[in-house]
Amino acid sequence: MAESWNKKEREKKKQQQKKEKAEKKLERKDSNQSGNNLDSMMAYIDENGNISSVPPDPSRKREIKAEDIEIGVPRHEDQDPEDLVRRGTISFFNHEKGYGFIKDADTQESIFVHINAVDGPVQEQTKVTYLREHGPKGANAVNVKIQKA
Repeated sequence: MAESWNKKEREKKKQQQKKEKAEKKLERKDSNQSGNNLDSMMAYIDENGNISSVPPDPSRKREIKAEDIEIGVPRHEDQDPEDLVRRGTISFFNHEKGYGFIKDADTQESIFVHINAVDGPVQEQTKVTYLREHGPKGANAVNVKIQKA
């Protein structure tokens, strides 16, 4: 049975591809053996948490107790309710719209206050005590009490 010219060409092409594949395999094997040992692949972390190729110095080693490691948010200690009460002065108040701002006596920060949080008539420059609460748009004053002069 006679083979066609096309069949012979396909067979030659397959043999050529096999030969090229075997050569590439040998080439990769030779290049892989030179210089890629375990030490060249190792990476170390220094005392600052950076990756380096040099092993850490044993004299700089620090012992850390497992109890000292905090994972997540640190525990919040209960505060005395009297420490939560803040003092300030009403710096601005719009009676038509029912809101204003209190200037904190310690931090000089402006805190939003709504008329519903105030117990009594409000005037600008009135001294007040309040509790600070975090709202969706920032700090809010709640439980606002007017101080008697």
